Amino acid sequence: MRLTCPICGPRDRREFYYQGDAMMLDRPDADAAPQVWADWLHLRDNPAGRTRELWYHEAGCSAWLAVERDTVTHEIFAVELVESADAD
Repeated sequence: MRLTCPICGPRDRREFYYQGDAMMLDRPDADAAPQVWADWLHLRDNPAGRTRELWYHEAGCSAWLAVERDTVTHEIFAVELVESADAD
């Protein structure tokens, strides 16, 4: 699988570190109950199909990327810098 970094261009996925579902950025409040935090940390969906994920360009420019891809076919639909994705 290859990801096209908006800064560095097309790169092998081994340059990137997968961080999980991009929606996981929605953290619970600091004073949330321990069970809410435990659920947020440990109960993850594992969808088959189109997802939005967070990737870190560890062996490149150190950018955080929001990647929209199909987890079954690994087809990449979009790659954006996280700052750009947040502006939408």
